[in-house]
Amino acid sequence: MMARARLQVMSLSEAAAERVREIIADSERPIAGLRVGVKKGGCAGMEYTMDMVEAADPADERVADKGVTLFVDPKAVLFLLGTVMDFETTKLRSGFVFRNPNEVSACGCGESVQLKPADAQAFA
Repeated sequence: MMARARLQVMSLSEAAAERVREIIADSERPIAGLRVGVKKGGCAGMEYTMDMVEAADPADERVADKGVTLFVDPKAVLFLLGTVMDFETTKLRSGFVFRNPNEVSACGCGESVQLKPADAQAFA
């Protein structure tokens, strides 16, 4: 029986990958990648989190895409399945944006979202 390829939790746009490369290159300490997660907060209920990672946590889900590595907090995997991380620059702001199929709604300021867990069977 042939093993099925493991589904990648999320992916990056080329703009996001380029920005992650810049963050790693500009860091004063060695960085293995960025850890992405979610936490309770904001007016819509949840916020995306990102932190620089010096060493991988074995519990993290590892995402290698376009030459960079993301580490996904295991508690966030079901909320981030199918998400594309992008980086946008507009007249008013620049930053990472998450195109997440599990997003139910977002607050008006764009700082927090309401997420539902993904149906893992749909991705199997």
